[in-house]
Amino acid sequence: MIQKHCFECGTALIEKELEEEGIVPYCPKCQQYRFPMYNVAVSMIVVDEETGKILLIQQYGKPSYILVAGYVNRGEAEEHAVVREVREETGLEVEHLRFNRTKFFEPSNTLMCNFTAFVRTAKALHINHEVDRCKWFTPQEARENIRPNSLAAEFLNAYLDEVGNKPMEM
Repeated sequence: MIQKHCFECGTALIEKELEEEGIVPYCPKCQQYRFPMYNVAVSMIVVDEETGKILLIQQYGKPSYILVAGYVNRGEAEEHAVVREVREETGLEVEHLRFNRTKFFEPSNTLMCNFTAFVRTAKALHINHEVDRCKWFTPQEARENIRPNSLAAEFLNAYLDEVGNKPMEM
């Protein structure tokens, strides 16, 4: 989704050549190039270090399971957003985390950054109002229960394929 209006003054943007950048949205009123803006979010494969099980959640009245996720606040490091979102939505404390991969998600104009968040105290699970239900799954069960053809499934399957038969990183 390309912005159509200047975020400073609201004037309709035009396309204009910028040396070494190509065609870039330009505000004729501000006389400034306006590079595309997008959201940044994190999604987490939450792993119980004790059992190796993976937490999947259900939200917004939908029956399918997805990963814990949330937007990164302005000025917030992605790693801090991971810890904050896991704590807010599940009550769990992240012991350590691992960056997995990113992918741009066109429908919401969002750069999704996927992490594995390892928790040690899975028994402390206490979901908040944003989560309808949640469940711990073995890696294979998680693969079978994640929303099919979703970005969450793509992240989870890539992680599980990478981990393969190796012991989970602790």
